[in-house]
Amino acid sequence: MDIPRIFTITESAHRIHNPFSPEKFSTLGAALRLAPDTRILDLGSGSGEMLCTWARDYGVQGTGIDMSPLFTEQAKRRAAELGVSDRVRFVHDDAAGYVADRKVGVAACVGATWIAGGVAGTIQLLAQSLSEGGLILIGEPYWRRLPETEEVAKGCQANTIADFLELPQLLAFFDRLDYDVVEMVLANQDGWDRYEAAKWLTMRRWLEANPADEMAAEVRAMLTAEPKRYAAYTREYLGWGVFALMSR
Repeated sequence: MDIPRIFTITESAHRIHNPFSPEKFSTLGAALRLAPDTRILDLGSGSGEMLCTWARDYGVQGTGIDMSPLFTEQAKRRAAELGVSDRVRFVHDDAAGYVADRKVGVAACVGATWIAGGVAGTIQLLAQSLSEGGLILIGEPYWRRLPETEEVAKGCQANTIADFLELPQLLAFFDRLDYDVVEMVLANQDGWDRYEAAKWLTMRRWLEANPADEMAAEVRAMLTAEPKRYAAYTREYLGWGVFALMSR
């Protein structure tokens, strides 16, 4: 069980697999007023930065589920590095359909809503693990600027303009699902640059070390194209944020 190999190549050096920075995760943790020993479930936990730093800074405990063996091992190493291995655990498993065996105070999916077919399905999945009065965290892109054409949307790596909403419409969508948006923290341009541009050096170093790999041609083409594509499309059109929701 694993994610497509191209992601483990391009993001192998990432601690955070989305446009958030460590500072943004710190801001979010403080904004949520997390009490010590709050239990958190993180579906699609990646390399575990959110859970590990919140365990260190706020004394929470939690479980992260991710289908990447590499990212799961990186998360375990990060927990050991920060001295929180007794507070957080990371499980190599498919987050799709995963329900905690014990209710949690925070149920999160920060950037992997594909696990349940989109935002609505992911909220429904997370709610199954949530204690009464708990928080759901959804990390999701939105259009900062609505693409003029479907080709522009594809340049942003969306299948269609309809894949994402503008920010007011995304907040209205949560409202229609009968959830209050009680907090939000939005990524900034520097966070996007760190997420996307960091892949380029990783790809270059990987190509130097693996010139005969079966994926070398694909990675070479991606490294050539990605800086231009990102600057022209994703950087201009896409936003990203984490939204804290409470059921009415």
